[in-house]
Amino acid sequence: MGMNKFLMAAIGGTVAGVVATTQFVGPLVAQEADKQASVYEQLDLFGDIFERIRAQYVEDVEPGELIEAAINGMLTSLDPHSSYLPPDDAENMRVQTRGEFGGLGIEVTQEDGFVKVVSPIDDTPAAEAGIESGDFITHVDGESVLGMTLDEAVDLMRGPVGSEIVITVVREGEEEPFDVTITRDTIKLTAVRTRLEGDTVVLRVTTFNDQTYPNLAEGLAERIEEAGGADKVNGIVLDLRNNPGGLLTQAIKVSDAFLDKGEIVSTRGRNPEDGERFNATEGDLTDGKPMVVLINGGSASASEIVAGALQDHRRAVVVGTKSFGKGSVQTVMPVRGDGAMRLTTARYYTPSGRSIQALGVSPDIVVQQPRPRPEEEEDEATNRFSRSEADLRGRLDNDSLTEEEVRQIEEDRAKAEAAAALREEDYQLAYAIDILKGLSVLETEKAQLEQ
Repeated sequence: MGMNKFLMAAIGGTVAGVVATTQFVGPLVAQEADKQASVYEQLDLFGDIFERIRAQYVEDVEPGELIEAAINGMLTSLDPHSSYLPPDDAENMRVQTRGEFGGLGIEVTQEDGFVKVVSPIDDTPAAEAGIESGDFITHVDGESVLGMTLDEAVDLMRGPVGSEIVITVVREGEEEPFDVTITRDTIKLTAVRTRLEGDTVVLRVTTFNDQTYPNLAEGLAERIEEAGGADKVNGIVLDLRNNPGGLLTQAIKVSDAFLDKGEIVSTRGRNPEDGERFNATEGDLTDGKPMVVLINGGSASASEIVAGALQDHRRAVVVGTKSFGKGSVQTVMPVRGDGAMRLTTARYYTPSGRSIQALGVSPDIVVQQPRPRPEEEEDEATNRFSRSEADLRGRLDNDSLTEEEVRQIEEDRAKAEAAAALREEDYQLAYAIDILKGLSVLETEKAQLEQ
């Protein structure tokens, strides 16, 4: 909501108030007046306390800082996502949606007074240091973050590129908190990375910023071309794991990329008439190819909108683990003095009408990502007896196959082995690709039967 609309609403309120008083004088007005009076009394109380602190606190205090702290207290008491952004932070936030800043590369929220990692961002110092979704950060450079606002804690973690920072992490399943030393770097958010895995296009979306939809459309077209045309592609994996979300507009565009019609998401605020519905437009970038969406506990907000929309329309199979459950919309409103406030103004609902808030999106197929195993447990034992007829000396050759067919079988086997190797590296992704492979086998067989 722009400043003007906001002001208009406020001004509208006072004028209406004046008109109302002249028309019905009576108990209703008296009640309203009492309510107003008690609000003004409370504001006077605030003024008294402010003055008392300014006059008598043991040290000299900066009045601006006191008021900023009071405003922030008011906003943070509402929910973890509402806050006041002083001018510097408001500028930082504008920088962040553009996608470049110096820091660690984690998206965080607040829970029980500690900083909780929603997700590490791909290819950033935090991801390389092994920070995981769900980790709690209790100290930054030995200083406890308990009792800090989220913005203060984030300020501590940001800093000049190349500087070192030690964060103390509490992780479920680990007995003791442990320290992680990280070197800050320029965090460039590449919104979408694309690649071919066998015959499947993998779209890895790490954030929803201004670049997301353009990157996705371009990357998808390049990969289809690389595969040798759309008929060579068996499906699409949209990987939204550890994607903390971002702009609502981009979530809508990404969902629309794969949908032809129907609702994508609706938002409902306090007043029913302020609710909005967003619908898909004609055109699917993949012409209806099978899709799998990958999510986990680090997929939040915009990611949940996309996963929920594609799941409700039966457009994609959702695989992975339950998403984060941030189903609220924040509006950033400019306020006087170049600051801004971030205020939760609505809830998101998926097309079938479910709110994501606190529940998250549940996968159609739950697949956990196994914890990395220590290296030494390699499968020595299993390989000793895995010899086949082909390894025996003096075996008979296979006489029923042409060289072409033998080559084809060996190629297919190499592909299957590459897929198995992927399973070691990223089990959830390999699972998603296997689903598409299975579907494409069925499709081909159906087509052959119909001929």
